Amino acid sequence: MTIEKIKEQLKTSDTPVAKAFHVSEDFKVLLFGFNKGMKLEDHTAKRPTKLLVVEGDIIYSQQKRETRMKKFDEIEIPPNVPHSVSALDNSFIILTQG
Repeated sequence: MTIEKIKEQLKTSDTPVAKAFHVSEDFKVLLFGFNKGMKLEDHTAKRPTKLLVVEGDIIYSQQKRETRMKKFDEIEIPPNVPHSVSALDNSFIILTQG
């Protein structure tokens, strides 16, 4: 139901919608939903992270390098490195941290 909740919130949101899917002391699994044109501005992760595109088309930016990613593409995100995510289409991503 988590994805359905994100989809419902995206109907009225101007920013990406995030929900925790599974959290423990050692790791987190987060789901993010984007409408076309939304951007998650530069930020950092405290833990090693893996991003997986479940649906859509995004641009992952890290240290002035852009990577276009589509369904089932994945990328490693090192800790404490600024990065951003922009949606070229309605998109869903999974982030695993830890």
